[in-house]
Amino acid sequence: MAHSTACALVQNQSRKQRLLALTGAAFFFFAMRAAPPAHAEPSVYPTGTTIYDPAKAYNSYVLFPGGDDVSRLIDLTGKVVHEWKYSGQPVAFIDPALVGGARGHVFVTLETEEGKGTDLVPGRTFTRIRKSVGEVDWNGAKLWEFGANAPGGRAQQHHDIARLPNGNTLVLSNIVYPLPGFATPQVLDDVAYEVNPEGDIVWTWAASDHIDEIGFTADELKLVKNSKSADYLHVNDLKPVGPNHWFDEGDQRFAPDNLIFDSRSANFIAIIDRKTRKIAWTLGPHYPGISEDGSPTSRKVPRPVDQISGQHDAHIIPKGLPGAGNLLVFDNQGEAGYPHAAVSITGGSRVLEINPVTKEIVWQYTGASSGQQGWAFRSTHISNARRLPNGNTFIDEGQIGRFFQVTPAGEIVWEYVNPYPRRGKDPETGRATVSYAVYRAQPVPYEWAPEGTPHSEESVTPPENASFHISAKAK
Repeated sequence: MAHSTACALVQNQSRKQRLLALTGAAFFFFAMRAAPPAHAEPSVYPTGTTIYDPAKAYNSYVLFPGGDDVSRLIDLTGKVVHEWKYSGQPVAFIDPALVGGARGHVFVTLETEEGKGTDLVPGRTFTRIRKSVGEVDWNGAKLWEFGANAPGGRAQQHHDIARLPNGNTLVLSNIVYPLPGFATPQVLDDVAYEVNPEGDIVWTWAASDHIDEIGFTADELKLVKNSKSADYLHVNDLKPVGPNHWFDEGDQRFAPDNLIFDSRSANFIAIIDRKTRKIAWTLGPHYPGISEDGSPTSRKVPRPVDQISGQHDAHIIPKGLPGAGNLLVFDNQGEAGYPHAAVSITGGSRVLEINPVTKEIVWQYTGASSGQQGWAFRSTHISNARRLPNGNTFIDEGQIGRFFQVTPAGEIVWEYVNPYPRRGKDPETGRATVSYAVYRAQPVPYEWAPEGTPHSEESVTPPENASFHISAKAK
């Protein structure tokens, strides 16, 4: 069993040494795993803040990592108010309430290791893994670290990290080992670690122990195990459920210390019971199809959850926020599923707010919500969404590096385009490449930053596109 294997790696040093060679190729950044799907965007466009209505927006900072591996905290005018010479997947601002009131602490990647990502997993294109991750303060000083005590001496963290109320840290990681019944020689398994302040693993959970609890049919489970990809689930999100009214009303599935995660490749969201380690609740992998005819019924809410595919950042909206207790998820509508789901012909992503008990959509955002075509809002991988205190929703359209806020009615009241691309070179052609993609961005309340951190709330009014031109140089 994968769980017993993962636990043995933590508890038995000699076992750890025997499997050392199997743990070198665990992590990669999903956006670099393969060539991204083609999507339309102009060659030249404005970056930075392009829309800002301070009266309608939730005024805050935003934290995100640039393609230059610098993480920046901006205000909503787009001004950089602080930066850290670290990146992360994700870089994450820590709620001061979880660190004794200290402001300005963030989770980052401390050390990466090149050349290990392709060692054991056939087809791997990204070579870098995360050797250690940690917490740093406002000035970048290291306060906590995890990696040396992980199996193989490598954190192999990916996609999520969170501080828990008890002071420990929840880390989503990978581990590579052979699993009976799987087609690939090595499986890239997703594991959850709870790590104490000393950097020791005190609780472990492995996804492969629980795939029989998800609800796959026998034929679907064969597809899962016969996948040509070692990364057969691609879990991209792991968070505590957090305090919520469902638990207060007696529903034990939503116990605050239970964990919620989603599988991008297998199109399901699930909650782990911390006490039993069993799957306590699922959404997917089976859904009714989405209407393809553009009829109003496809926008009507509430309605049963229809086809989700390739989703990211599933979480329960925290207490105190509008929609508290509901599930918020960025539904990429990317290619995924066993077998692959039928997704919209014309494309277009969605942000869905879902009642997790009735499993009905109670609010949604699509491009059509802002008066555009549905496919105008599209990111087939990465991305995230968060509910804000004033009822707006923050969205990272990750594929193009666009962040924005929408009101419940879909009005865009703030928009920002990442101006810090990752530049590289195509290994086959030698041609220069550029990507503005941002895996995840985080809205950060003013009071989480040290007192006196500057910010501006000066409005930004966009020009009319039809008359916004770049003039030719005069000869």
